[in-house]
Amino acid sequence: MEKVRCAWCEKDDLYKKYHDEEWGKPVYDDETIFEFLILESFQAGLSWYTILSKRNNFRKAFDHFDYKKMAAYSDQKIEELMNNAGIIRNKLKILATIINAQKFMEVQTEFGSFSKYMWGFIDGKPIDNKPKTLSDVPATTEISDTISKDLKKRGFKFMGSTVIYAHMQATGMVNDHIETCFIRK
Repeated sequence: MEKVRCAWCEKDDLYKKYHDEEWGKPVYDDETIFEFLILESFQAGLSWYTILSKRNNFRKAFDHFDYKKMAAYSDQKIEELMNNAGIIRNKLKILATIINAQKFMEVQTEFGSFSKYMWGFIDGKPIDNKPKTLSDVPATTEISDTISKDLKKRGFKFMGSTVIYAHMQATGMVNDHIETCFIRK
């Protein structure tokens, strides 16, 4: 019997694997949350598939998303990233990753962890929207608007509400698997 999945992931096995093993599953460790934050920021204006297909290249290029290393990237490292055909070579987004790594650590210091900060917006419990179809899944919500505004106020870059909502979906803060998806069983 064929598994019924959310329709957005039927493109190929890479998408299916991501959907089946990661998307919508609650994440509480800062390292994974940071990885998704950076990947989602690079997605702005692009498809998630583009980012997902380059994910391993991003991991290698960005020191496995070690935010402590990324916060101290030199001009030489930025140039190296700009010449890396395996990633998205958008200078503004690359520079934003450095700023975001720095700001990420500031939030960790203030809240004890970035996870506590993010999950605090929803009282630590995933929101289950129980969408019937993909058209029931929003691109933004009041909560993603609030988080986006707060991150921007803290100096984060490329953290619009759509990016934040996608991050919330990826890290399981929101469960937007459609009601017929096998993940719900």
